[in-house]
This record gives sequence, C-alpha cells and structure tokens, in this order.
Amino acid sequence: MLLSVVIPAHNEEGSIRETVMAFHTRLKHEKIPHEIVVVNDNSQDSTESILQTLDEKIREVRYVNNQPPNGFGFAVRCGLEAYQGDCVAIVMADLSDRPEDLVSYYHKMVDGNYDAVFGSRFMKGGKTVNYPPFKLLLNRFTNGIVRILFGIRYNDVSNAFKLYKRETIQGLKPFLSHHFNLTVELPLKVIVRGYSYAVVPNHWTNRQLGESKLKIKEMGSRYFFIILYCLIERWLSRGDYKKRV
Repeated sequence: MLLSVVIPAHNEEGSIRETVMAFHTRLKHEKIPHEIVVVNDNSQDSTESILQTLDEKIREVRYVNNQPPNGFGFAVRCGLEAYQGDCVAIVMADLSDRPEDLVSYYHKMVDGNYDAVFGSRFMKGGKTVNYPPFKLLLNRFTNGIVRILFGIRYNDVSNAFKLYKRETIQGLKPFLSHHFNLTVELPLKVIVRGYSYAVVPNHWTNRQLGESKLKIKEMGSRYFFIILYCLIERWLSRGDYKKRV
C-alpha cells in the first residue's frame, strides 16, 4: 500500500529539508513504499529552492505550488488533490511530528484495515514537549467540548497528524475549512460518517525554528463553526453522508 505524506509549507526554510529527509529516511528504512508531497504555500524565503533540490535528488519527493488563495487549509487541500497513494498522512513542516509514529500509524492501518488512524498525544504512551501552556489549556478545553458533544473517548481531535485511506478522503468531501480548522473537520467527519478508525499514541515537539502559523485569535470562531457543522450533520442528515458498506 503506497503511503503518501502531505506536508504544507509556508516560509519553512529552517526546517523543511530536515523534515522531509527524516520521514523519507525512516520510511525507506522500514521498506514502506511512499511518496512525500510538499505543498509550497506562497513562501517568500528559500523554501521553494530547497524543495526544488529535494525534488531533483530524491525520487520519492516532489513539490507543488499552492495557487491563491493561500493558507494552511488551502495548502492541505491542494496536497489532498495532488497525492497519488492508497493512504495519506498530513505532517507538519516543522518536524513536530515523529517519523516513527507514522510507521506505527501505517502498520496499524494495514494490519487492522482501518479507514483512518489517529494519534493521541494525551493517552498512555503519548507525549508533548515544550507545549506553550496557554495553547495547551485551549487544546484541552476544545477537545473536552468535542468529547462531550460527540460522545467519544478520543481526546486529540485537533492534532493534524493523522492517516487516512484514499477512499476515506473521498468520502469526506467537500471540505469546508479554509484554515487550521481543517484539522478538526477531517476526523470529525470520519467519526460522524461512520468510518472505522484506530487510535495510537504519538509524540509532539514544539518547533525549534521559524514561527507558528496558527493564530489563536483568528481561529476560535472557525473551530467552533466546523464543530457545529459536524454536529448538525450528525443530528439532522439522517445518514445521507454515511460510509456506504
């Protein structure tokens, strides 16, 4: 099963090479067939130049330019149209996600034939390093609300680092989110639409270089919009969007 890795990148010259090489090296070592698709999202630094070099030197690596409108959600959506694999993982460009965790995701999906595999940084075996206290508080608050509203035990919906089968991604369309709230839209639609998923622990480390693109003041209402949308679909759609067996 060909694994695609989609990495949105905006002004990530300090970390994109290390991130791509870390994932490529680990997946190659594990003999997992893969491709890495980096979406250059209107970078104004040397990100695209670095990607051009990686594209030329490594057969499994290619990059695409996200045409306007730009932003995290649009970049991920661009990658989800460009990938060619049987399953696809969304990975951050700042090396906050670990390649070894993606290997665990992949084997869990293959062994259990799950439609999606989610990581949790807040279960036994999971870990966060240097998580900003205020962001951590907001994360736990938002995820707590989601657990109550949707009646689920899963406690890390907002983490982007997840793995989806191609058929699952197709079944989650159309996508509504333009921004970081896409990270919530995808797993909530998996849950609401009846796709199977497994949860495994993963580690997360705060970026060492560059600047976080997530702006909390801009995202609050957008997160709650998509949560409310998925909740309305669950309550009122009468199963119109459920997975067809």
